[in-house]
Amino acid sequence: MPRRRQRHMPGSGSDGTEDSDSSAEREQTNSSESDGNMPKRQRLTRASTRLSQSSQDTPDLKRAVDHDESPPLTPTGNAPSSESELDISSPNASHDESQAKDQVSRDSDKDLSHRPKRRRCHETYNFNMKCPTPGCNSLGHLTGKHERHFAVSGCPLYHNLSADECKVKAISREKQEEEVKTQEESNSRHATRNQTPTSKQSRYKEQVAEMRKGRNSGLQKEQKEKHMEHRQTHGNTREPLLENITSEYDLELFRKAQARASEDLEKLRIQGQITEGSNMIKTILFGRYELDTWYHSPYPEEYARLGRLYVCEFCLKYMKSQTILRRHMAKCVWKHPPGDEVYRKGAISVFEVDGKKNKIYCQNLCLLAKLFLDHKTLYYDVEPFLFYVMTEADNTGCHLVGYFSKEKNSFLNYNVSCILTMPQYMRQGFGKMLIDFSYLLSKVEEKVGSPERPLSDLGLISYRSYWKEVLLRYMYNFQGKEISIKEISQETAVNPVDIVSTLQSLQMLKYWKGKHLVLKRQDLIDEWKAKEIKRGNSNKTIDPSSLKWTPPKGT
Repeated sequence: MPRRRQRHMPGSGSDGTEDSDSSAEREQTNSSESDGNMPKRQRLTRASTRLSQSSQDTPDLKRAVDHDESPPLTPTGNAPSSESELDISSPNASHDESQAKDQVSRDSDKDLSHRPKRRRCHETYNFNMKCPTPGCNSLGHLTGKHERHFAVSGCPLYHNLSADECKVKAISREKQEEEVKTQEESNSRHATRNQTPTSKQSRYKEQVAEMRKGRNSGLQKEQKEKHMEHRQTHGNTREPLLENITSEYDLELFRKAQARASEDLEKLRIQGQITEGSNMIKTILFGRYELDTWYHSPYPEEYARLGRLYVCEFCLKYMKSQTILRRHMAKCVWKHPPGDEVYRKGAISVFEVDGKKNKIYCQNLCLLAKLFLDHKTLYYDVEPFLFYVMTEADNTGCHLVGYFSKEKNSFLNYNVSCILTMPQYMRQGFGKMLIDFSYLLSKVEEKVGSPERPLSDLGLISYRSYWKEVLLRYMYNFQGKEISIKEISQETAVNPVDIVSTLQSLQMLKYWKGKHLVLKRQDLIDEWKAKEIKRGNSNKTIDPSSLKWTPPKGT
């Protein structure tokens, strides 16, 4: 039987091109088997030339090749995975390879023609949208990090700045943040031992106090005229002039807060949670109050894009117009939250609402709360929670003051999952009442409680104030010589971790000779007592005797 000639395949490099070194070696090896001494590359070139000439002479053949959509097949019947699988040792191989290359080129051009072009990051904006500020071309951003804006919150012109000034301020803020971060990293190792301010922090505090002392007590006549002229010229389409109203330090803090809020809104827009300047509820009509919202809440899109929402203050149903709200109020039979009234003293009541039994009400309550909370993520999965809703009663019904939610079975002994005081009742002592009521429930359960993290900014301030007041009251009434953190925790139901952090902030916890000592600072206790006497008998306190509640046994 005659021996079959071995056919050599061209090498394939890592980038899909032909390996010239291996091809040269194979050409030298197979030179005796080829017709004449013509190099392989020349034979391929001449074969391709003959193919192009024949295709020009026979347009029908060219038309047939152009309409052939299937790739050339290998001897096994499968489509070749690369050019290296094509057999070019036979005289017709160059013809097949040329067809394959032409077909791949046509297919790639065809795919690219139908494929949408990739946009750059700065081209993803909707250019049909425009900033509502008169005379603004939507260029620049208050943060100095974006090329365009579509809302007043990011408009440099509205804030009486230019786009270049915003960029310069952004660079300055980044440098200051890097310096603060570096300083915090250097002090983090000794943060647990060294609770007193460093010398650098003390000097900075003195500098801030001096800058605030140097602020102007009032506007001069020329400045007042300038401010009035600006107001008459631009009205509400521009931010009022803020220079010379307060110190430069406080004004710069306010500018930083504006830029940070604008950046947060821009992130929400990029994530798709709000669209350019439209899909965000700005105000709600709630009872006799019209409230400005603070954050985005995932209401249905048909309601969110309205800008203003109308909410029943008793059943918390949300509506699109005031006419619908008026008709609803004429038919709504609710005058207080659903559930059991577990506390009443005077006009203040607290209702326990089960998320499983009153699912719609609790979901509406969570959506309403998200308008004023930044770190809230629970909206619809309300069944594992109990909601304690505080109200203030008058002749029209029980009006929502605030609420806190609590897990029915918390493995970490959290006594609060989410807490909110409505904006119209803030700074009146109701937040502290809600916190005190949550710890009262923990005392009845004979447990030690703590709020779930992370806390919102206002929530953290309220809790720190409450813990401080509880500890100072305990110190004032304590008559012994040795204070135990465990005993404080058992009597107040406050978590020991929260007690330690509060003592550290009050500089009442010291580390001496390998032990932690609790210092009884009489100056802080006297200051707290003076405020208590000045406050008098306030009704904004929780009376344990008015609680009618037993811990739930099951879910």
